[in-house]
Amino acid sequence: MVRGVLAGLVGALALVLSGAAFAQSPTPAPSRDQALAAMKTATTFMVEKVAYNGGYVWSYTPDMKRRWGELEAKPTMIWVQPPGTATMGHLFLDAYHATGDDYYYRAAEKAAEALIWGQHPSGGWHYMIDFGGEASMKDWYATYGRNAWRMEEFQHYWGNATFDDAGTSEAMQFLLRLYVEKRDPKWRPALEKAVNFVLESQYPIGGWPQRYPLKNEFSHHGKPDYTSFITFNDDVAGENIKFLVMVHHALGDARAMDAVTRAMNSFIVTQQGQPQPGWGLQYTVPDLKPVGARTYEPTALATHTTANNVSQLMSFYELTGDTKFLARVPEALDWLDKVKLAKPRPDGRTHPTYIEIGTDRPIYVHRRGSNVANGEYYWDYSDQKTLAHYGAWRKIDVAGLRARYERLKRTRPEDVTRDSPLMAKGLVPLPKYFATRDLETYDLNVRAQGGTKAVGGEAAGKLIAGLNAEGYWPTPLVATSNPYTGAAPPAKADGDYSTTHVGDATDTSPYPTDKPVLGISTGTYIQNMTTLIDYLDQAR
Repeated sequence: MVRGVLAGLVGALALVLSGAAFAQSPTPAPSRDQALAAMKTATTFMVEKVAYNGGYVWSYTPDMKRRWGELEAKPTMIWVQPPGTATMGHLFLDAYHATGDDYYYRAAEKAAEALIWGQHPSGGWHYMIDFGGEASMKDWYATYGRNAWRMEEFQHYWGNATFDDAGTSEAMQFLLRLYVEKRDPKWRPALEKAVNFVLESQYPIGGWPQRYPLKNEFSHHGKPDYTSFITFNDDVAGENIKFLVMVHHALGDARAMDAVTRAMNSFIVTQQGQPQPGWGLQYTVPDLKPVGARTYEPTALATHTTANNVSQLMSFYELTGDTKFLARVPEALDWLDKVKLAKPRPDGRTHPTYIEIGTDRPIYVHRRGSNVANGEYYWDYSDQKTLAHYGAWRKIDVAGLRARYERLKRTRPEDVTRDSPLMAKGLVPLPKYFATRDLETYDLNVRAQGGTKAVGGEAAGKLIAGLNAEGYWPTPLVATSNPYTGAAPPAKADGDYSTTHVGDATDTSPYPTDKPVLGISTGTYIQNMTTLIDYLDQAR
């Protein structure tokens, strides 16, 4: 449910790339034609050499013999989770807006066709799509997925759609953008299915489950199937609200506003009472109690989720001017101050991730064993030997949140809502650019022009010079995984894997490597293309 190592290291890939490939003598600023040519070269390579049926995963070895999304993928698979197929579609639309070149629009259409092929009958999406069919997907789950020790969300094939990791949200937003671009009716049926999926899956209280249609079939290590719980983890509710606001903007669908109102209210009713006015990652549906999910996500309050939900409540006030969304913010901020570490950790992290319900004691998750057969996760009060793949501490700027609250408290509702998209009359244009942009969840109206970043001519020139002869930016693939070999996971651990990203040789979970190979990265392509788009924009 937390985005994987491969996604989390996209920024690191670009930094390594820029440092390793471009640490040369000064490069002259490129002309507009040179920037356009480089963009076209890189895109042609991705569309004609890398794409499979119009879709993409996250990274590829140069010979294309291995490829990864959040886990290693089959050659017939594409990935929906960002930075996958929908993110690529967003980038193609961005490039079309920046250049007017129909090649990018056609590339976006191909990405949309791939997503629609894999759209679940309910209207949502899974983490990935397998053009090999259902039998191939089930085989992947029985092999790569089942043996990924820490990736419990891939150890069982539910066969439904998921809101986890913004995959469904990204795909929905992309289809909406593509439809409103030219109002081409061929995209409308899939878009309507997606809108209905969000509306139908919403609980009456306003929250959403992690997966839908609802299932309750995977009891794991004695814990119940968590996928039907009301979920805040990975901003499930926030992403759905963002999409519904876009639907309200672009389509004028009256149903969206009722769903948005109920969703915003769900943040209020799930905040716990004193003396612990925070939030958990998930909630049981009948009684709205915090509950655990994967075995390394215990039943507890979560400081990072609390901080995110506080920020969301303040955004809701900016949307609506309703002071009910500010009413209990101070309580949550006081609680975050109460449970912070006595001294920040060396890396600046300030808060334990999990706080025990009833005591306010930090709790820490650990693991023992070496694979899915002999391994297990457990928690206690010791802050030693915590997990490498799931943060035990978080960096939370409580002072910044408090300053924002004080500013909003002093601002009249009619002033704070002046630029609210919910107050706009009629249809509102969607932002010009999406890919890698810091589009705040509800600030789509204010940011409708996209927000170009300053890019120097030398930086753009180095970027263009970094394209190789084949037409891509060679990127150190700093994340990898053990290949699936068919070997049975040993019944006994062969070492101490308590603080590693990966277990023994049978564990197919991704992990960072200190010997990266140069390969092809969709994340690097998206980031570099965005930089060149910004360069074009500022040079107009």
